[in-house]
Amino acid sequence: FQVLKMKKVFHKYLMTGIPILGAGLLFSACEDGISPELEKASPILVVDAWLTNLPGAQVITITETQPYFENALPPGVSGANVSVVDDQGKVYAFQEGQDGKYTWMPVSTEVFGQTGRTYTLTVEYNGDTFTSTSRMGRVPAIDSLTFTFEEENPFLPDSYLADFWATDLPGPHDTYRIKTWKNGVLLNKPSELNLAYDAGFSAGGNFDGVTFITPIRQGINPFEEDENKELLSPYLPGDSIYVEIHSISLEAFNFLNEVAIQTDRPGGFSELFATPLSNVSTNIVNKDPAGKPVLGFFNVAAVSGLGKRFKQ
Repeated sequence: FQVLKMKKVFHKYLMTGIPILGAGLLFSACEDGISPELEKASPILVVDAWLTNLPGAQVITITETQPYFENALPPGVSGANVSVVDDQGKVYAFQEGQDGKYTWMPVSTEVFGQTGRTYTLTVEYNGDTFTSTSRMGRVPAIDSLTFTFEEENPFLPDSYLADFWATDLPGPHDTYRIKTWKNGVLLNKPSELNLAYDAGFSAGGNFDGVTFITPIRQGINPFEEDENKELLSPYLPGDSIYVEIHSISLEAFNFLNEVAIQTDRPGGFSELFATPLSNVSTNIVNKDPAGKPVLGFFNVAAVSGLGKRFKQ
C-alpha cells in the first residue's frame, strides 16, 4: 500500500511540473524506519544439486529455509538418503558429510555422467521422497580467449576487455551458463550471471550454430569500482582468466533467469517499479502430492573450459 501511495504522489508531482528533486526531498523528509513482524513459517527443504562431468567429487547441498531476517547461513540437513540413477540403471550414491553436504566420490579416473544420458535424483528425508530428472546436454569447446584495449569513453575508462570465442553446436534449443574466474575468484554477482540460448539470449534470436554474440562473449568481464566509485578496467596485464561453458536444461535456463530478476536489484527509488519479490521455480517435486513442499534445482552439465594469463 505504501509503495502504491508513493507511486501516486510521484505521478502527481510529474503532472503538476514540480521538479523531481523536490519530490525526492519530500520522500526523504517523511521517511520512517519500520520493523515489520513477519508471520512464522515452517522450514522448507532446499536441494541444491548442480552436477557436472568435471573430474573430482560431486556435491549436493541440502538445507532448510529460515526466517527472512535471520542473520546466519541456512542450516544444513542431516539424515537424508541421496542418490542419482542414470537411464541405464547406474547408481551414484551420495554420502553425508558436514553442513548438509552430500558427496559422490569417483573411483580412479571416473567422472560423473555422460552427454545425452538422463539422470534421476532421489532425496529421502523424514518420510518424504523428493525426486527430479535432468538430461546432460552437449557443450561446445572454447576456441580461444582474447583481450582488446578500448580507449576511454563516456561509460568506461581506458580498459582491457576479454572475449571468449566459441561456436554454438548446430541444431536449435541448446542452453548454457558461462562461468568466469578472474585470478581464481568466481564472478558470482547477480549482475554477472551469463546465460545463452544457442549463441544468443533467447529462443527467438535465431542464433543457432554461430559464434556467441558479443554481449555474451564479453559477459566474462567484471565491472568493479574503486573507493571513489570510479569504474576500473576489467583486466590488467598479469591477470588470469578461466572460463567454462556449462550445458544446462531449458528449465535451468528459465530458473537462473528468474534468480537474476529476483537478486539483481538496483535498490533506491527504482525499486518502486521493479518486479515484486517472489519464489523462483523448481524442478524437484515430492512424490506425494499431499506431502511437504520442496525448493531448489537439479541439473547435470557437460562442461568445456579454457584459461589464460593476460600478457601485454
